Amino acid sequence: MYFTKEHELLRQSVKRFAECELAPGAAVRDENESFDPVLFKKMGDLGVLGVTIDEKYGGAGMDTVAATIVMEEFGAVCASTALSYLAHSMLAVHNLASNGNEKQKKKYLPRLCSGEWIGGMGMTEPGAGSDAVGMKTKAERKRDRYILNGTKTFITNGSIGNLFLVYAKTGLNRKDMSTFIIEKGFTGFRVGKKLSKLGMRGSPTAELVFEDCEVPVENLVGSEGASTSHMMRNLNIERITIAGISLGLARAAHEYSLRYAIERKQFGKPIGSFQMVQKMISDDFIEFSAARAMTYEAAVMHSKGEDSNSRAAACKVFAAEIATRIGMNAIQILGGYGYTKEYPVERYMRDAKLMEIGAGTSEIMRSIVARELLSRIDSTQKW
Repeated sequence: MYFTKEHELLRQSVKRFAECELAPGAAVRDENESFDPVLFKKMGDLGVLGVTIDEKYGGAGMDTVAATIVMEEFGAVCASTALSYLAHSMLAVHNLASNGNEKQKKKYLPRLCSGEWIGGMGMTEPGAGSDAVGMKTKAERKRDRYILNGTKTFITNGSIGNLFLVYAKTGLNRKDMSTFIIEKGFTGFRVGKKLSKLGMRGSPTAELVFEDCEVPVENLVGSEGASTSHMMRNLNIERITIAGISLGLARAAHEYSLRYAIERKQFGKPIGSFQMVQKMISDDFIEFSAARAMTYEAAVMHSKGEDSNSRAAACKVFAAEIATRIGMNAIQILGGYGYTKEYPVERYMRDAKLMEIGAGTSEIMRSIVARELLSRIDSTQKW
């Protein structure tokens, strides 16, 4: 229903890559809070770093369904790497391909698609998270330069990125925001504090600091003051594809629980024969199946150009919450072993929790769903 033959071939290829390249070092990257740039270069060789963009820039020319497949397969073995991949491929590469001009795309996209450069996006600030348009970072034009001042925080790939798409205020109106391409070596730009996290520890998160940062005029993306609309559009594909990471985490935790419930014996029986364990396992399967259907339906509709804020928000919040629940159930099924780092389920749970916060909290996602549904109803319509 959701997948073409091309999608199935992509899944097979990405699954092999994930199991052979990402899985072996996942626990070590989590423990040491380390990132392996070689993996990104290998992703470039695989052809997925620009999965949604035109082949002439080094992309794969595929759709939102394809991007979600990659997120799910990466998320099932190393969610940290999947998160860094999302920040690169969706928040930087897809964003630039959708909103940049031809000169910008030719200059930057090939390096990003090959893995030579790692990308990210700077939107969240210390005082502006869910209220993105309340940001304080400002950009003022001075002849052939824009001068940026401000701080971004919780930036995925912040400490390792070569390029960031950064949002800044360029007018007095609350929604007068513009997007700028910031290269690592620009004068006045530096990486601030690297943040240590509960989960997703193998995906570097840091602050970005702009102190009279000099940005060439040609690095303005689109027109000045017009970035609110394309920022919001890019959030939808981010939310759909990040739901793919949640699916991967949920699937991994569920499959591990199943194997353990068959192998582990108590009172002379496999624990999978006990009704309370069966309830957790069946609930996991039901919720995962529902989240998967919801997410890939949203991906298909987005690929067709039938965008919906509520659909993207709904799949994001549901997939995120079931991933956390299934991770918690896996720990419970494994008992004391599940609480130790000798088994991966505690990592699945820690990683899953971020999915309820990043790319819009579950609370904000529910508000988006409600607002859009209510806006469709008038005196002539019924539910």
